[in-house]
Amino acid sequence: MDHLGFIHEELDIKILILYVLRRLPGVVDPNVLGDLCRGCDDGFDYFEYSDCLADLIDNGLIAENEDGFQITDKGARNVEVVETDIPYSVRSRADKLLKPERDRLRREAMIKTAHVSEKGGCFVTLAMSDGEGDVINMRLLCGGEEQAKTMEKNFRKNAEAFYQQIIELLSKK
Repeated sequence: MDHLGFIHEELDIKILILYVLRRLPGVVDPNVLGDLCRGCDDGFDYFEYSDCLADLIDNGLIAENEDGFQITDKGARNVEVVETDIPYSVRSRADKLLKPERDRLRREAMIKTAHVSEKGGCFVTLAMSDGEGDVINMRLLCGGEEQAKTMEKNFRKNAEAFYQQIIELLSKK
């Protein structure tokens, strides 16, 4: 079946996958990566995409872990040389599609949470950075692991608002 779009050849699909990964900071969920790549162009299907992704992993251009995929240094160097081979319209569409995911991954990288059970109880650590260093870093005693997980989830969801509220509370005269 013929597909509409500019990307049809295996090499072009591989370049597009690397192009997308190069522009995303951090590990990308497998489903998100597939949706982003296939959303850039209609010239290839899921099976062609999957075959190309497997080849890129086998050749060390993409690293795979339990959370998803990330471009390797080798992959970034290789795609940097050839990424302009992707038609401008496809690159432009990719850049638009990638912005929300790029912003989400950047924010996620700046918010850290963890909990640990120690002799004195269960402690949760909540931290947010601005890319340069920690803006806030708290270690709190919790009522247990369930509460710690809830606190982590809520902090990840609303870190900026919590930071603002803490600053306002501590700044009152």
